[in-house]
Amino acid sequence: MLDRFRALATRVFTPLAKLLLSWGVSPDTVTVLGTLGVCVGALGFYPNHHFLAGTLIIAVFVFSDTLDGIMARAAGKSSSWGAFLDSTLDRIGDAAIFGGLLLYYAKVQNHLMVNLTLACLVLGMLVSYARARAEGLGMTANVGIAERADRLVAVLVATGLVGMGVPEVLLTVVLAVLAVASLVTVVQRIVFVRRQALRPAA
Repeated sequence: MLDRFRALATRVFTPLAKLLLSWGVSPDTVTVLGTLGVCVGALGFYPNHHFLAGTLIIAVFVFSDTLDGIMARAAGKSSSWGAFLDSTLDRIGDAAIFGGLLLYYAKVQNHLMVNLTLACLVLGMLVSYARARAEGLGMTANVGIAERADRLVAVLVATGLVGMGVPEVLLTVVLAVLAVASLVTVVQRIVFVRRQALRPAA
C-alpha cells in the first residue's frame, strides 16, 4: 500500500521537483525547510491543543520527505550526505510530533497519555537506532511490524481526527498500539541481528 502511495507521490511531485530545481532550490534546502515546518506544526500547535491545525501543517511539510528525494534523483545528486541529512532530520521531525503531544498532555496532567507518548517517542528512536547500528556493523535490520511511515501515518491521522472532535480514546488506543508495536519491532531487530552475528562464517 505504501509502495503504491510512493509511486503516486512520485508522479504528482515530479513537476514541482523540476520547477524547484529550475529555480536553483537544492534538495537539502527542501529537507531542512520541511523539517522546520513539521517542528512548527507540532511544537507550535500541539501543546496548545490545536490538533487539527497542527496536523494539517505537518501533513503539508511531511511531503517534503518525498519531494527532496525526487529532486535529488532528477538532478543526479543522490548522495550519502543527502541520505544522512534526510534520516537525521526525520528523527527530529518525529521527536517534535510526539514531543508536542507530550507537552500538551503534561500540561493537562494526563499521566496515561504522557506515558504512552513518551513510550512512542523513545521506542520509535530505538527502532531507528537498531537499524542504523546494525548497518554500521555491516549487517541489516530492516524487519519489524512498525516501520517509521506506518507510525507517522497512524499518529497523524488519529491526532487530526481528535482535533476534529472524535473522542480522545482513539488517540489513546493508537498510541498504545504504536508503543507495543515499536517494542516488538525493537525485539525483532535485535533477534534478527543476533542471528546474523552468530551465523558461522562461510
